[in-house]
Amino acid sequence: MAEKAIKPTESELEILQVLWEKKLATVREVHEELSLNRDIGYTTALKLMQIMFEKGLVSRDDSSKTHIYKAAVSREKTQKQLVGKMIHTLFSGSPSELVMQALGSHKASAEELDEIQKIIDNLRKG
Repeated sequence: MAEKAIKPTESELEILQVLWEKKLATVREVHEELSLNRDIGYTTALKLMQIMFEKGLVSRDDSSKTHIYKAAVSREKTQKQLVGKMIHTLFSGSPSELVMQALGSHKASAEELDEIQKIIDNLRKG
């Protein structure tokens, strides 16, 4: 099944992060994970996940009493979609401006810089 190009909200992205890490989770498990970093009610998490199900961002197995959720969109596709939009709207379509801003604002490790250099070398090779 092809993934839909639905842009998740910030709260939905937080839930997707939990599901991408855990693969499968109940609302309670997602709520517990989100509660580690911010104050969120169980019913708020439940409502968000119901909305995400309706939008096609998550799927759920409701064959038992406790619904089990999983991400219906991949992390990689979501990253590409959001970065593409960011490049277009914030950096006038310039990927290099995004990279320069990211590297200027956050210290990259030697390993990360090596990986970036490999990507640049591969792009130059065509």
